[in-house]
This record gives sequence, C-alpha cells and structure tokens, in this order.
Amino acid sequence: MNRKMSDKERKLNIDAAFHVTGRTKYLDDLPEWQGTLFAKVFYAPKAHGEITKLDYTKAAQSDGVFRILSYKDIPGENQIGGIIPDEPLLAETELHFIGQPILLILADSELQAEKAKSLVEIEIKEKEVIVDPKEAFEKGELLHASRTFTLGDTNAAFEDCAHVFSGEVASGGQEHLYLETQGAYAFPQNRGSIVVHSSTQGPTAVQRTCARILGVSMNQVEVDVNRIGGGFGGKEDQASPWAAMVALAAFVTGRPVKYILSRHEDLQMTGKRHPYKSEYKIGFDEDLKIKAYEATFYQNGGAAADLSPAVMERTLFHATNSYSVPNVSVTAHGCKTNLPPNTAFRGFGGPQGMFVIESALHNAARKLGLPFHQLQERNLLIEGMEFSYGQIVAEAKAVDCWDQAKRQYDLSRWEREVETFNAKNKYQKKGLSLMPVCFGISFTNTPMNQARALVHVYSDGSVGVSTGAVEMGQGVNTKMVQVAAHAFGIDSQRIKLENTNTTRVANTSPSAASATADLNGKALQDACNQIKDRFTAFIKRALQLKAEDLVGFKEEQVFINNKKVDWPWEDLVNKAFLARENLSAKGHYATPKIHFDKSKEKGHPFAYHVYGTAITEVTVDCLRGIYHFDAVRLVHDFGSSMNPGVDLGQIEGGLVQGMGWMTLEDLVYNEKGELKSGTLATYKIPDANYAPDVIDVQFLETDGHDLAILKSKAVGEPPLMYGIGAYFALTNAVLAFNPNANLTYEAPMTTEKLLMALYS
Repeated sequence: MNRKMSDKERKLNIDAAFHVTGRTKYLDDLPEWQGTLFAKVFYAPKAHGEITKLDYTKAAQSDGVFRILSYKDIPGENQIGGIIPDEPLLAETELHFIGQPILLILADSELQAEKAKSLVEIEIKEKEVIVDPKEAFEKGELLHASRTFTLGDTNAAFEDCAHVFSGEVASGGQEHLYLETQGAYAFPQNRGSIVVHSSTQGPTAVQRTCARILGVSMNQVEVDVNRIGGGFGGKEDQASPWAAMVALAAFVTGRPVKYILSRHEDLQMTGKRHPYKSEYKIGFDEDLKIKAYEATFYQNGGAAADLSPAVMERTLFHATNSYSVPNVSVTAHGCKTNLPPNTAFRGFGGPQGMFVIESALHNAARKLGLPFHQLQERNLLIEGMEFSYGQIVAEAKAVDCWDQAKRQYDLSRWEREVETFNAKNKYQKKGLSLMPVCFGISFTNTPMNQARALVHVYSDGSVGVSTGAVEMGQGVNTKMVQVAAHAFGIDSQRIKLENTNTTRVANTSPSAASATADLNGKALQDACNQIKDRFTAFIKRALQLKAEDLVGFKEEQVFINNKKVDWPWEDLVNKAFLARENLSAKGHYATPKIHFDKSKEKGHPFAYHVYGTAITEVTVDCLRGIYHFDAVRLVHDFGSSMNPGVDLGQIEGGLVQGMGWMTLEDLVYNEKGELKSGTLATYKIPDANYAPDVIDVQFLETDGHDLAILKSKAVGEPPLMYGIGAYFALTNAVLAFNPNANLTYEAPMTTEKLLMALYS
C-alpha cells in the first residue's frame, strides 16, 4: 500500500536538539584509551626538491617521544592514490608540495610531539616550482590523460554564425574549512586487526587505503564513523591518509594512536577546490541562439591526481550548464603543479565549468548591447535536446524554474527599481543577475552508484538501521529515519540509526555527489520492504486472507484493504518473532538505466537532473569598492521534498558558500608554492554580515522523480552554483557605474578587484 508522507514525518529533524544543547558527539569526543599515543606529521617545508639529509635523532630522543615512523616502517605499499597510484603516504626522497608528510612522530602528548617536530633536521636540493596550470600544461606536466566531449560539428557551425566571441576566464580555489578538522583514532585488536574511527565521507576508501598501507586484507580493518563536523568533499578522499597514518602507528606499536589536525596543519597540508584557467569561443545565429561553443579547461590538480580525473570529468559534463547548445567541443587538461593535491569540493568541478559559459554569455551580451538575462533566457534547455555527453534532456525544468522566478518575484518591477536607484545615486550602484542551474545527479563513475543497508526489527518493536550514509550536517540521518518510519508506518522514535561502519555495511560509496540519500535510502527501502513482505505473508496466513487482499502499515497499525484492524505494531512484531519469522534484512540498490562509455564519451550517466533559477541583487559602494548583497530569491526544483526544513538549510548554506567562492574567498599561493592565505586572518569566509539580507526560496511545483528517494530530489550540491550569480550581479553594478569598464572574468571578485574594475 503506497501512501504520501505525513506533515509530521516531513518536519522531523532527529539531530536538532542534540546540536543546540552541545550533546552531539564527534571524533574528538571519543574517550581516550589508556596508553594512547598522539601523532604529529613533520612535513615538507619546500614545494619541490630532493631530500639530501634527514636526521631525526634528536627528535626521537625528545621527552615523551615513543617512536618516529618513516616510509621505511610501512609494511605494505607506500601508496594512497585512489584513482591513480601516484601519491605516497610518507615521502621517500622526492618532495612535491609544501605540507607533504615525511615523518610521523608518536608521543605521549600532542605538545611533546609538536616540540619534537622542531628538532628534525632536513636539507633539500630544490627544483623548479610550478603553480600555474597553463604553465604546467605548456611544459607537459599532466596528471592524467586529457579528455574531450563533442556534439555536432563546431568548426562548421562557427563558419555559419552571425556573432562569435572568445575570451579567457579564471576561477580560484576554495578552502573547505569544515568545523571539524581532519582526524582519526586507531585501536589495535585481536589477531592483528585494526579499528579506525575516522572523520571521513568515505569509510570504504579509508578501509581500502589502510589495508594497502598495512599489507593486510580489507576485512582486517574496521572503519567506524559516528558523524563528521562538515566535509564539503574535503573528506571524501583526503581523510584516508590521516586514518592510514594512525592505523600504521597502531599496527606497528600495538597501542592506540590518535591524530586530530590543528587548524593550521589542515589548512597547510590538505587540498582545496581546483583553481581553473579556461579559454572559450561562443557563436550565435541571427536570433541569438547559441549555435556553437568551444572551451578548454586547464585544471590545477596539484602534485598528485587524488580525485582530479573525476572532478575534471564533471567539469565537462556541466560545461554547458542549463543551455541548449547543438554544437559543442569542450576539452579539459589535468595539470600537475607543486601545490597540495586538490580534491573534491561541493559541486565537484561543475561550478568551474558553469562559470566559464556564464562568463561567455555575459561578455557576448555586453558586446551585443543586450541585458545578460535576455541572452540566457533565449537559450535555456528544453525537452528533447541532447547534452554533449549523449544523454537526452528529459523532464526539463529549466524554463519552468526561470518563468516561475520571473513571475513570483516580479522581475520587471525589480529591474525598474534597480534602474531608478542607479539613476538617483552617483556613487552607489545596484546590480541584478539571474543564474540558472542544471546539475546531474549520480556518480559519473557508474559502478559507484550502489548502496546497501542493514535493518533489524527487534522483538519489542524497535528498529535498528545501518546504512553507508555519513552524516556531515546535511541531514541524511534524518532522511534515513524518515525512510524507515515511512516504510513501516511507525513513529520515528522507534528507530535507532547506527554509526556508519564497514563491518555492518560493506563496500560503501562515499557520501558525495548529492547521491547519498537516494542510494542509501533506496537500499534501506529494499531492506524494509523485504521485512514488510514477510509480515504481509505472516498476516495473510494468520488471518486466512485471500491472495488479492491488500495489507498495509501506517499509524503503527495493520490495515487490510485500507481498513484498520486491531493489530498494533508491537503485537505484530512479537507474534511474528514467536512464529520464527526473519525480522532482519540486508537491502541493496543499484541505480538503473545509467551508463557511460568513456571510450566514446557518450552515455546516460545521470539518474536525473536538478534545476533552478536564482535572482541576486547587490549594492556597491563605488568610492570604496565594498558591497552588500541585498537579496537572493530563487526557485528550486526539489521534486517532492521529504523534508523541506532540511532541504531549505541545504539551499541556504550552499548558496552562501558559492557566493563566498565567487567573491570573498581568495586562496593565494606565491611562486614558491607557499600558501599566503593560510590563516583565518588572511582567508575570509562568509559570515552572518556577509549573507544576503533576504534569502527567499520557492519550491517548483513538480511531482518529483522516481529515481529520487520518495521522489525527493537531491539538494546537496546544486545550490552552490546559485552563488555564481553573485559575481555577475557585481559585474552588472560595475557596468552601471562605468559602462566602459575593462572587465576580466576572474573570480573571486574581491573588494580590491572590484575597486580596480570600477575605475578601469
């Protein structure tokens, strides 16, 4: 019996009370075992070179130091590369970025380990440092093979274009700055096995990496994750080295080992969002429809591949954003530089690709003398169009979101108000922009689109649920409880959600790609349905029902042919248990229909797409170059949201994080590969004063998608791209002050860059 989710179920948030009262437990809240050693990394002080001397005798003799480990102490393979095996856990002789781990110092306290670091003596023969991706490309320094997506014939199409424009675009990196830094705590167990508590989005990735380092099978490593204090992609792959270090230390010493990175260590040693430099060429017909689009992306991958190949691929997938483009040729190069290996970040390469085509359209609109949004609107995706990667646009909501945003927020009136303000104010100008978003939901590596879940119904009617989903503040725990409560028709208070654990649920995909709730929720549904089917068969036998009689469960009661019978949930469970029914199930889900052939760069990689449109207004002080965002109003394609409160939180957080990337967060490395924005005094993130005065979110009227859990579409990553609109609101304000401004499409648009643009 199918039924819709009740209002009570939709409003549930199982973590709220614990968060606001400070009772939520994280990695560093675990009780410390007697004999615990504390680890610190001694890392490379230079960006590129060869170690000619490394002496840690004095450090090893320092007070409280138990042991210092180097690559020579690794019993397995000194390799942590996930996609490409190109990154050692501990450096051997070659150094490739400042912050590369060389030694692991183990001491009785963090302070003692930190003091020992200063006693390590190292000499390095320095080599050339590359920090710019285009320079790396020109010198042949690539992390992996370049890739190209094509559709139609751009060469022929450009010859037939009425208008052609070209240019360059650059977008900066972005620090994840999760509240909880990277960390792990490992315990040796019987027969050489290890338990690792890790702050990770990818428990199986941690398990696999630890097993490789230790030279043992994966079943010898148990990874447990209670929850993590933020990830944003930074703990999808890069949680693995810290877990591997403490696992190694526990393995060779036989003692518990803990390592929680300091904020400075985390900022220095971990990878960020990939900076990009890009080139484009765009052509239009006489009706200003995009006829051809070419782009080349130079991705700054850092010193090792990490997740760069997959991030680069996502850039290509989203290179045309929410627009219909019949002729496309987009190429991406993963460039090797002497920076920490860059990694996943919310949006996963998609924002970098979208920013380029939005810049191309903005530049074209300016030169054509058109409002930017008119050129955008003329080219929005419609049903039946083909993406450059071969998937056909189905259930297109781009125009629907755009039209509802214009109508809901009375765009014409809003534009007139901005024009009136600008006419009356010489040194203050407002800018308005629209930002459409189209984002595909699924891991683009097809085999990763699978999940499992374990469900136990206990004899007293309570339920235990284990999935592969990791809670990092996005509300997935709440959604998993909702799925189980909805499936069984019981109160959420009966359900306990267990830690994410590789022993209970194996071979998990990371909590990433906005696919976590869909994959794990569908697997959980499968497990619940198996148990429900057993209950149904048991009820039909017990009540001697006909085969065609309909049995359902809601309001903690059994329903027969949609009529409640006097059989409460607890009685049902107890009677089924006494009848020796199986009250446990392991669910499995693999997203159907999706596929992608990398040899042809064609396929159907996404289960569905999420759409939306944001309208951003900013006011700029043209004397000082400072600005304030007045409002962001948007229409978002939630599908049939199973938890509007949780989903709204994701929209607001993702939006402001994207705005920060586009305007405020200036990640700076100098020519020596030194991080110059490595403190919270030099790297600025959005705060309450920065956030728009108004964030208004409207739900697009839609039934949702069958491949979304309970038809509730994914909402983790898509809202970040709305933040791109902040950049163009600023540029439009600049043009209102100085129509001849020499604009360069380079993000972030900091106040310094804005001031220079105003008077360029």
